[in-house]
Amino acid sequence: MEGWWSTTGGFLLCLSASLLLQGRANTFTINCSGFDQHGVDPTVFQSVFNKKDFRPVINFSIPTHINISFTLSAILEVDAQLQLLTSFLWLKLIWNHPFISWDPEECGDIKKLAITAENLWLPDIFIVESMDVDQTPDGLSAYVSNDGRVVYNKPMRVTSICNLDIFYFPFDQQNCTLTFSSFLYTEESMLLGMDKEVWEIMDDSRDLVRTQGEWELLGINKATPKMSVGTSLFDQIMFYVAIRRRPTLYVINLLVPSSFLVAIDALSFYLPAESENRAPFKMTLLLGYNVFLLNISNLLPATGTSLISVYFALCLSLMVLSLLETIFITYLLHLATIQPPSMPRWLHSLLLHHTSPTTHRPTVPQKEITGLGLISTHLSGLKEPGKLGGKELGPKEAELNGGSGLTRAQLVDLWVQFGHMMDNLLFRIYLLFLAISVTTVLVLWNT
Repeated sequence: MEGWWSTTGGFLLCLSASLLLQGRANTFTINCSGFDQHGVDPTVFQSVFNKKDFRPVINFSIPTHINISFTLSAILEVDAQLQLLTSFLWLKLIWNHPFISWDPEECGDIKKLAITAENLWLPDIFIVESMDVDQTPDGLSAYVSNDGRVVYNKPMRVTSICNLDIFYFPFDQQNCTLTFSSFLYTEESMLLGMDKEVWEIMDDSRDLVRTQGEWELLGINKATPKMSVGTSLFDQIMFYVAIRRRPTLYVINLLVPSSFLVAIDALSFYLPAESENRAPFKMTLLLGYNVFLLNISNLLPATGTSLISVYFALCLSLMVLSLLETIFITYLLHLATIQPPSMPRWLHSLLLHHTSPTTHRPTVPQKEITGLGLISTHLSGLKEPGKLGGKELGPKEAELNGGSGLTRAQLVDLWVQFGHMMDNLLFRIYLLFLAISVTTVLVLWNT
């Protein structure tokens, strides 16, 4: 009797387990009676729709694996002042739904269905750097396969924080990050993976980008750091997006006009120093350069220090120094013709050595100085102090000429010659400083 109960109990236990397992298995298999040539009966998936508020797992200790990929289809705007990058993405999420499965052979050879996304559980994947509310359009659908594989695609206009470095503007490159993570589920409940390799995402993005705007895509890399919030640890995938600015617009509208104005200012040194048009010409150039800077202010970065701003400041400083040099030379020549001061012996010797090192005699070109109304004379030799043309000067005349023994005409010629020598020296210093400044800026831009 005892053996009979033992045998009967074992049979009942096996029967109960078999029925339970069969019932549980039938729970995850969708009845194909709702599939026909006219479509799918929504009631077939009603049990799945009723569970959309819960993470679809058989055992809650098993994390859900979400595979992520995206396609960067456009770079809409880069705001250097607010440090924001606005881009357009096509986000793709893939996961497995264990409560959805059917046999395609018994269900009219249907292997994939499109189901409205609001009827399914969706992972709360968001972009950590995003500074805007998710504006995903309503009515999107997800593809569900017969093996429970769910593919959800959604378009996203993303405004994200990006640490922008505008020092090398307009030849700058920026590296921005897009970090995908879950807002609610820790790594015990959700793990993130890749649906595609990074190079595939890069190739798809490069092929899809249709806009030939200011920015171009250089490359995409990824990293998989963990995000710790308190005692919770969240899985995440970080993508590094490298973009480069197309500088053609700024080279044509900024650098070329500025370079032309500076080149014209440098060539203006070849105007005669005695000419009355040299200083007004440089003042007109300086005024025009200031108007040029006012007109291009909307093309320059609003915040931060950029190399091109330093370049414009150097150009403006050089033009101001050029004008000051012209004013100094004009004043020196004017003073030489009106009331030439006595010339120091060291300056006299320097002029003699500069003009004729062999004879130590100043040679002044025999030409008419139109701006001053003087006629330069060739100095055949310096007379002894107190003498002129074999005639001795009186004490009063010698005192008026500083006791140097030079006539007024000779003194004027020496000061005019000194003015031209200073003009030539300052012009060379100007060119040297201009060449060093431009070369330094170009080297920094190339690096």
